[in-house]
Amino acid sequence: MKAFKPLLLSLLAGLSTLIGYIFTYIKIKNKENLISFSLSLSMIIMISISLIELLPNSSNKILLNYGIIYGYLIVLLVFLLGYLTVYLINNRISNEKSLYKIGIISFISLLLHNFPEGIAVFISSYNDIKIGLKICISIIMHNIVEGMSISLPLYYGGVKRAEVFKLTFYSSIAEPLGALLSYLFLKEYMSELLLSFTLVFVSGLMISLSINEIYNELKKYNNKKYIVLGMIFGIIASLLLKLIGEGTPT
Repeated sequence: MKAFKPLLLSLLAGLSTLIGYIFTYIKIKNKENLISFSLSLSMIIMISISLIELLPNSSNKILLNYGIIYGYLIVLLVFLLGYLTVYLINNRISNEKSLYKIGIISFISLLLHNFPEGIAVFISSYNDIKIGLKICISIIMHNIVEGMSISLPLYYGGVKRAEVFKLTFYSSIAEPLGALLSYLFLKEYMSELLLSFTLVFVSGLMISLSINEIYNELKKYNNKKYIVLGMIFGIIASLLLKLIGEGTPT
């Protein structure tokens, strides 16, 4: 069955998000060290994924379809819609702890991100399994960090582990679900243009989350050492992801 391997790759890529959940079991003397490190790492990864991968590739497809002027206007409007959505979500849960809010917004952002990502893995693997495998490895690397960005803020924000696992799992399963739906129903309707709109919206969500939520949370911790370490590891991981994904579609 030609679709088996692409579906398996999307499942592996999605479930790798749960590896990030394992970090809730790490016992450390000072939990602020882990929070500072993981938040700064997540912030750098989210910004780099948005600026290096999602926005350039998706914007190019929109520009090709609508031209320079209308294309840039559409990209800007869709991006701002994603950016401002974080404020709407934040207002709905304004009475909750800041770490909890970061975890919930991360969950929503990455749920929306993983669904079209699963479609991309399936379509790429369906056409060329070698390209699909390369993309899958790249996605696994950043999905682990994404799992951390959901589970750690929720756990340290007071959410029970069972609930943290459930939300992290929902985010992870969105990827193979996207692949399965693309195989069953969306092959004739799903276009690169529609995926591009979705990913520009998601990049707006993730950059807004990074700047307005994660960065503001980091300022509360007087822990420059672990914040800088997280950023350094985030930059290294982003460069590795770029090298692995070089020359492949996202």
